[in-house]
Amino acid sequence: MNALQTVQRWRVRAGYVLAVVVLLLARPTLYPILLGAAIGFVGLLIRAYAAGFLHKQEVLTVTGPYAYTRNPLYFGSSILALGAGVAIHSLWAAVLLLGYFALVYTLVMRREETELRQKHGTSFEAYAKSVPLFFPRFTASRDLKGARASFSLALYEKNREYRAAVGFFLFLLVLVIIWRLRVA
Repeated sequence: MNALQTVQRWRVRAGYVLAVVVLLLARPTLYPILLGAAIGFVGLLIRAYAAGFLHKQEVLTVTGPYAYTRNPLYFGSSILALGAGVAIHSLWAAVLLLGYFALVYTLVMRREETELRQKHGTSFEAYAKSVPLFFPRFTASRDLKGARASFSLALYEKNREYRAAVGFFLFLLVLVIIWRLRVA
C-alpha cells in the first residue's frame, strides 16, 4: 500500500481524532460561531450543488460546478473547514484543522486524478487542460461546449451529501454547548 492509499484509507478515522483535539482546543464565543456558521454554509451550498451533478465512478463529470473546478466538492469542503476554523475561535486548533485539510486533500486529489486519468484517458486529459484542479475559474470552460446537465436532487441524495450538513450542524451544536458551559 503506497502513501496515497494509506492517507485515503485513514483520512476519515484521523479526521475523527482531529475533531476531538480541535474541540478540546476550541474557545468558541457567539460571534465566531455565527461567522463560522455563515462561512461554512457557503461551503455546504457549494458541496450540495456539486453533489447534484456528480456521477461517482460512472462517467467523467464536467458539467455544472465541474466546468469551473475539477474538485468542487473539495473546494466546498475547504470553505467548510475555514468556517469551522473561524467558529472554534482558537488559532492552534484552526491551524491543525486547516493544515490537516491541506495535506490530506492535496494527496487525495492527486490520487483521484491518477484514477480518472487511467479510467478516462484522453477525455480526462482534455478536461484537465481546460479546468483547474482546485481554485475555480470565473467562467465555465469554453472547451466543454455542448456538455449540459442540470442539478439532480436524486444525485444529491445518492451521493449522501446531506451527511456533510448534518455533521457541520452537530459540530456547531457542540461548539455552542462548549461556549454555554464556559459562560455558565
